[in-house]
Amino acid sequence: MKQSKVKMMQLVAMLVATVMFASVSGQAVSAAASGGRSSNYEGASLSNLKTGTSVSNQYKAFWFSFYDYSDYRSSYKSRNKTTFKSYFTKVVKKGKSLGMNRVIVQVRPYGDAVYKSKYFPWSKYISGKQGRSPGYDPLAVMVQVAHSQGIAIEAWVNPYRVTSGSTNYKKLSKNNPARKWNAKKSTRRNVLSYGGSLYYNPSKTAVRDLIVKGVKEIVQNYNVDGIHMDDYFYPGFTSKNYKKSFDAAEYNKSSFKKKKKSIQTYRRAQVNYLVKRIHSEVKKVKSSATFGISPAGNISNLTSKYSYYVDIKKWLKSSQYVDYICPQIYWGFKHPTAKFDKVTRQWISIRKNKKVKLYIGIAVYRAGHSVGQNKAEKKEWKSDTNVLKKQVQYARNKKVDGFAFFDYQDLHSKASAKSVSKLKTVLK
Repeated sequence: MKQSKVKMMQLVAMLVATVMFASVSGQAVSAAASGGRSSNYEGASLSNLKTGTSVSNQYKAFWFSFYDYSDYRSSYKSRNKTTFKSYFTKVVKKGKSLGMNRVIVQVRPYGDAVYKSKYFPWSKYISGKQGRSPGYDPLAVMVQVAHSQGIAIEAWVNPYRVTSGSTNYKKLSKNNPARKWNAKKSTRRNVLSYGGSLYYNPSKTAVRDLIVKGVKEIVQNYNVDGIHMDDYFYPGFTSKNYKKSFDAAEYNKSSFKKKKKSIQTYRRAQVNYLVKRIHSEVKKVKSSATFGISPAGNISNLTSKYSYYVDIKKWLKSSQYVDYICPQIYWGFKHPTAKFDKVTRQWISIRKNKKVKLYIGIAVYRAGHSVGQNKAEKKEWKSDTNVLKKQVQYARNKKVDGFAFFDYQDLHSKASAKSVSKLKTVLK
């Protein structure tokens, strides 16, 4: 297999995560049964899979990201439904062999779709070019394969991200809604450019409508067991530009401004409007399906004036926004300021509604690598083959509700093999 390109992208992602999720306080912290209807696609729903505290029933998920689609494409000369099904069957069987019971598959990495969508263009990560059909429906395949193996499946959506490292609309497919909106002056601000990338404008009702429709069509047309979002919401700003950039123009015309409410309060409200609507629509279509979010692990970043604008404290004390929160606690016990145990306790302390499940995201991609904020943490990730196992044991003893592991590639990589072998002993 030609995995060098995939691994290079993963290393770049790790580096970007380290830079993006540095603490605003100056601490260097890296983060990096279908509701009365029948599904259009085969695969018995596993939405009722119990996620209790026993090991066998506990939520134990792994992420399958757009990097993994690139690995599939580099692994097969003939790319079609048969080869993709073969590849994904290996993926699911690997997860199951380790004791996993759920897979989180990325289906909208950049305002696109890894399924047949009415609203978004085909993703280049599955077909090689945005807007080009791969000739089959990958999500339909993944749902069927996962359920046939007794594994639940969640569809992972990035809501606002359109591009990364490019603001050239001509690189988007002609049927991309972002490109269409940019072509008209009246809708041009539905898409914003910031930091060399494009984002859907969280302040626009039309944007929220599009995102909600995109989620709703997944739950209506595929027998998924849940919808999942990660930590990409608003981009990160600075103390100098956060009041002037991005959707500041919409804020300045809003009732929030007139009532002298801060721009950060306004931005959190925009995200809340979206999250609450998604939760509601998911439940209307399929009451047993879950909707969860996996934010960055550093709480001080999430609650800062300058980035994300995710109202995690509200989400963790109300059952109207999410069914679970899965913070990405991607640090070791030896991290100088964000020790795994310390951050886990912080998340436990702010969860006020027991109906909202608390899962912990664990960084398998760091195991076997010399990464970290100091010598001790680098040694921990590189040499302590029990690090993943100990993280699960610690959080489980603190009564968290489950775990998610990033990501599939690293569950079968040579570098992380020893740590994953030890991890298996506490998941099976």
